[in-house]
Amino acid sequence: MLRITSHEDGGTVRLKLEGMLKGPWVPEMEQTWRKVYSDRNKALIVDLTDVDFVDTAGKYLLALMHAHGAGFVAVTPLMNELVAEISAGTDLPH
Repeated sequence: MLRITSHEDGGTVRLKLEGMLKGPWVPEMEQTWRKVYSDRNKALIVDLTDVDFVDTAGKYLLALMHAHGAGFVAVTPLMNELVAEISAGTDLPH
């Protein structure tokens, strides 16, 4: 299960994710992101603090979001490693 909470503060939108970004929750997250992304005048922060697991499709979506300017907040070693991989550009196919 994945819980997505959106919070706007001035020029920033924060999407807080809780649970697992996998399976049927990946398209749900993508739909939420695309709604936020349609307002390109706002910065997007994705809070991964309470994410326990991300599958391959979820990693690809996060990499796509990063490529379109999203920033990430992570605190666990697993999520920090994931964010480092995405930031290095190793998760998008060439």
